[in-house]
Amino acid sequence: MSSSRTTDASNAPSTASTAPRFWLLASLLVAMILAALDQSIVATALPVIASEMKGIEGMSWVVTLFMLTSTIGAPLYGKLSDQYGQRPLFLLSIGVFVGASLLCGLATSMGQLIAFRGLQGLGAGGLMTLSQVVIGSVVKPSDRGRYQGLFSAAFAVSAAAGPLLGGFITTQWSWRWVFLINIPLGALAIAGLMINLPAIKRQANVTIDYRGAAVLSVATSALLLLTHSFSQAGQANTLGTWVLGWVAVCGFALLYRVEHKAKEPIIDPRLFANRRYSIAIAAMAAMAFAMMGSLVFMPLYYQAVLHQTPTQSGIMTLPQVVMMVISSFAGGAVSTRRQNHATLLLVGVGLEAIGLFMLLIFAQHKLGAGYFLLAMGVLGSGMGIGMPNATVIVQNAVPLKVMGAATAGLSFCRSLGAALGVAVAGGIMSYTLRQQLAQLPAALQGMSLALPEGLGAAAQSPADVAQLTELYRTAISASLLGGGAVMTVAWLLVLSLVVKGRPAGQ
Repeated sequence: MSSSRTTDASNAPSTASTAPRFWLLASLLVAMILAALDQSIVATALPVIASEMKGIEGMSWVVTLFMLTSTIGAPLYGKLSDQYGQRPLFLLSIGVFVGASLLCGLATSMGQLIAFRGLQGLGAGGLMTLSQVVIGSVVKPSDRGRYQGLFSAAFAVSAAAGPLLGGFITTQWSWRWVFLINIPLGALAIAGLMINLPAIKRQANVTIDYRGAAVLSVATSALLLLTHSFSQAGQANTLGTWVLGWVAVCGFALLYRVEHKAKEPIIDPRLFANRRYSIAIAAMAAMAFAMMGSLVFMPLYYQAVLHQTPTQSGIMTLPQVVMMVISSFAGGAVSTRRQNHATLLLVGVGLEAIGLFMLLIFAQHKLGAGYFLLAMGVLGSGMGIGMPNATVIVQNAVPLKVMGAATAGLSFCRSLGAALGVAVAGGIMSYTLRQQLAQLPAALQGMSLALPEGLGAAAQSPADVAQLTELYRTAISASLLGGGAVMTVAWLLVLSLVVKGRPAGQ
């Protein structure tokens, strides 16, 4: 580490003794909402965009490249905020995000849109990470649970509202406003942060880990591209897939060596020697893995198995969102009062595991809507309690001088967990569908995982529909079982943390 450090970059934030100013908190929330909305608002506009630009084959890359660049950007922003201060990095990330949003709104081809979405992801990588970093820096450790709960609730509402808002904007105005709406919101966030976020001098001499950044980018890109291809095909028997796999494995192995020797590593391997930090990050990655891996295909279940419309399937997710919001506030209040973050994380992870197994039982035994809504509520409660407390444990486990890097490491692992969850669930479903389709009549073997409307097109009789419905039920049940198993392992890890006790104030 560089030896030239100013004294105000030590262990405790000078502003941590008081609650953050209202306008600073509002600006951080706007930045968080921008990041959360943009992960989901584009989904409902994509079919219209692809049709208008005649680029259906590149449609998935609009989402994939955004996810790739935002995942890579998160640890870079976190580390650089420790070195240069949070204010300039936050303003840079919002500026890049807003500028790229303008370019996306003006794009005239699918290639342009994909490229601009990649640039937008580079900005978005800093929005959510730095919002959490600033809260960790300006709020004293005993109050972090309350504020992280507030931000988790805002994220849940924004992510849930994204598809509805995207559909409304696309229908009533134009898909371009899905991106252009970010400009006024981003301008508000920039103005609020310029006025209310103090500029804190961090390091006199800065050493930038260029090698680590390069290796991190290559390894992460290979892994995310691998997960993208695997989730689409559900198989790993192509040369390209094997090449990406080897690049990812070798890249992360090299990253460990490079970061272990670096003076100012972007992702410091030494942080993982802290048991509380490591278990909290593992729990967060598992929650993201199970949540995304098991639920990204639930709309397919609603439509292919329950024969619901897209609007009805969207309504079915409301209990999850409502309970996530309620439990985020409630869990934050309890953790602030009792300081039992590890215990609350155990409860959250346990509830998420129970929720997934309840969904598995629902799918296997064809239970009613009331049971399903209860399962979604339990799942949302687990997410609302678990995720903010994992963040607080990470931030309370490290000194302020590495708060940015530590929080960014959490965001990075959460993103990787989500990507792997989607890939594994997609692979399980694709494999199961392919194996079972081979046993069905030839007329039914042209089904596609992504097109549940094919049920009606391919089926020749009610018996055919029943066969295809059962096929989807089995495939999605397999992915739910995988998510539940991962959450069970995560629960045992957190249990070991609780059983062995925790330091005072934790």
